[in-house]
Amino acid sequence: MAPAGLVPRVRRPTGAGRAIPVLRGMYRWASGNFPAILLLVIALTVIGVFLQGQGHDQGLTLMGLQLRNALVLGAIYALVAIGYTMVYGIIELINFAHGDVFTASGFYAILIATLFGLNGLAAGGPGGLVLALLILFPVVMLMSGLTGMIIERVAYRRLRSSPRLAPLITAIGVSFFLEGFMLTRAGPDNVPTGRSAWITTHAFTFGGVSVSWKDIFVVAVALGLMFALGAFIRGTRLGKAMRSTAQDRDAALLCGININRTISVTFFIGSALAAAAAIVYTINLEFIQWNLGYRLGIIAFTAAVLGGIGNIVGAGLGGFLIGAIYVFGGQLVGGEWSEALIFAVLVIILTFRPVGLLGVEVTTRA
Repeated sequence: MAPAGLVPRVRRPTGAGRAIPVLRGMYRWASGNFPAILLLVIALTVIGVFLQGQGHDQGLTLMGLQLRNALVLGAIYALVAIGYTMVYGIIELINFAHGDVFTASGFYAILIATLFGLNGLAAGGPGGLVLALLILFPVVMLMSGLTGMIIERVAYRRLRSSPRLAPLITAIGVSFFLEGFMLTRAGPDNVPTGRSAWITTHAFTFGGVSVSWKDIFVVAVALGLMFALGAFIRGTRLGKAMRSTAQDRDAALLCGININRTISVTFFIGSALAAAAAIVYTINLEFIQWNLGYRLGIIAFTAAVLGGIGNIVGAGLGGFLIGAIYVFGGQLVGGEWSEALIFAVLVIILTFRPVGLLGVEVTTRA
């Protein structure tokens, strides 16, 4: 037989076989350029909102109004998302009860304001407002932080060495328990916060966009707490213990770090940040409901995944980006589609960039 007859026949891919390498290449390109693609999409939605205005001036005004709304909403999402990402960074648990801790903090704030007569105090002038805030923030954040520590101690501590499905189901159970408790205590209807009139004065107008002191207050509180948390984690002994525990729990234990105390403090801080978000939420809006935390918690979880679950800076960035997507996307396609857009973003993130914008591997996360 001639040697040429022994050469194996080469089968060239046809049809779907040719498309597979192309699809793989497109997937790798989309994964590698995901941040740029996301920013481009957001920029296009902003331009689309501008074009919706009737003329140049009205387009700028509409764009400015929605940018203001996106910053305020994103600030609240960022504070809640940081709580998600802190807990995951330490024990790799998605604490689905965190959104309900946010709602419980809103009811704590209503209770404290009623007991101490803070609504009347805040209406008495700037001095009374500052004093009311100085009372409300520490007390409610302390109550919420203790709630988070109790949840960790009762529900999660004994499940740290269990398969991941067990603490996940427990977190869902804790969420249902909190929602059921708030439903029985507060009822199914909207509960007025009583604080929407605390800050009503106008700050300034820029390009036809009216900005109130309430808007500035919400964003300033979020940014201030985020920078304070970053300084705490970088510069304190307990913050270093939290970073060590996040990197390698067993090695941190061998170095003498009290793991139980570190995890409890993590739950305390995350829940306290949820309380701060609840306070600014109740000051910014007029009502709160028993199941508010479920919807807002899922959106904040998407923000944490977008920024990089386990990365505090990424969670803050993701909160503001999700706020922009929610507001500008809802303006373009209709407000009823805003949450659908957020969940679509979650699916896209998990498909093309599961680690998020600033996420890293668990073994190197700090």
